Amino acid sequence: MAYRWTNRLSRADVTPEALFMNRRQVMAAAVAGVGLAGIGARATADEALEPNAWEDITQYNNFYEFGTGKGDPVAYADALTTDPWTVTIDGMVDTPGDYSFRDIMAEMTIEERIYRLRCVEAWSMVVPWNGFELADLLAMAGVKPDARYVRFETLYRPEEMRGQKYRTIEWPYVEGLRLDEALHPLTIMATGIYGKTIPNQNGAPMRLVVPWKYGFKSIKSIVRITLTDQEPLNTWQQILPNEYGFYANVNPTVDHPRWSQATERKIGGGLFSKRVPTLMFNGYEEDVASLYEGMDLRKFY
Repeated sequence: MAYRWTNRLSRADVTPEALFMNRRQVMAAAVAGVGLAGIGARATADEALEPNAWEDITQYNNFYEFGTGKGDPVAYADALTTDPWTVTIDGMVDTPGDYSFRDIMAEMTIEERIYRLRCVEAWSMVVPWNGFELADLLAMAGVKPDARYVRFETLYRPEEMRGQKYRTIEWPYVEGLRLDEALHPLTIMATGIYGKTIPNQNGAPMRLVVPWKYGFKSIKSIVRITLTDQEPLNTWQQILPNEYGFYANVNPTVDHPRWSQATERKIGGGLFSKRVPTLMFNGYEEDVASLYEGMDLRKFY
């Protein structure tokens, strides 16, 4: 029987929009030096959360293409042109080419997916994304039988993304998935949040979301998708290969070299809320564990 994903979260589990958008400010006030994390499986909204004002929600973000400061995306992301937008799909596909975002959206069925989000820095939340399965986009181009991996690339446009004028990292930003991960029904291309278009600083007009992996795998503002038979080297592997691997599956038994991944802090739980145990694969173990059967997940982190 084919796998069919069932959403086990509801609107009651969702992190309030203001807290999602302003998460870095909240965590900075709560505790310094801890990492990001995803909310536990079958979590419930068991604590009252007070949303921030809209002015607060765009104060802090992490999008190095606009600068390394948390306020840089807010100050400069308006310079990004997202219409028109084209995604190049190439490599081992039947129909390589440039696909306009409007044409892609005309072919896709947009749905809401309420997912946990677990960042490598140890905080967590629940987010209602709007988007479509990545598998449907890849089907438009036709995946050749020998393809094994999918490489993603973020826009490189220094005249609009001022952070790219500096060699903070090697531009453009690159991520990658194994093909079976990319084709899994949980893997989506998100085009909205909370029923609204994704803001520029959060990855407009289209970003990847892979809920069982740490957040840095969910690359923003994608302009190229390449099917290949070689494992892509992602940006954080290039920068810090001893800290960030290719798979980046949420795994409480494999610590980051500078902090534990065994627990996480839930956004909206209060400044002094207790940390909660991190769940394997961010709570999606029954959905995705079969992808890694027989693998040593401490070695392939």
